Amino acid sequence: MINLLVNLDVDDLDKAVRFYSSVFGLRVGRRLGAVGLEMLGCSSPIYLLERSATAPAETSSRARTYQRHWTPVHLDFVVDEIEPAVERAVLAGALLEKPVQVFGWGKLALMADPFGHGFCFVQFLGRGYDEIAE
Repeated sequence: MINLLVNLDVDDLDKAVRFYSSVFGLRVGRRLGAVGLEMLGCSSPIYLLERSATAPAETSSRARTYQRHWTPVHLDFVVDEIEPAVERAVLAGALLEKPVQVFGWGKLALMADPFGHGFCFVQFLGRGYDEIAE
C-alpha cells in the first residue's frame, strides 16, 4: 500500500492552522521546524508549509499566488452534514464558489480556502458513488 501525504503551501502558518483546525477539526501533530507542521485527523495527514508569496514555485520561475488559483488537483472532505460544514468554512474565511448541488449520489459544495486552494465538501446520500457506479 502507498501512503498519501498532502502538502499545502500557505503564506501564514498560524492563519492556516486556525483555518484547518476550526473548519475540519484537525489537530496539530509534529512541527517541522519554523515553517511547517503536520495536521492530523483526516485519512491522510495534511502538511502546511509556509512559503512566501514572493518565493518562486519549486520548478518554475513563476511566483506563488495565494489568490484563488486553479489546479487539476483538489481535496474532497467527506462530511455527514454539508450545510453546517459550508457555514463553518465560510465563517472561517473560505469562499463558497458554487451553491450546494444535489446529485443522485449526494451533495457537493465547491469551495476555496483563504490561501487560494480549491476543495470540496461531499455528503454522500443513499449508497454514495455506488448509486451511479456501473
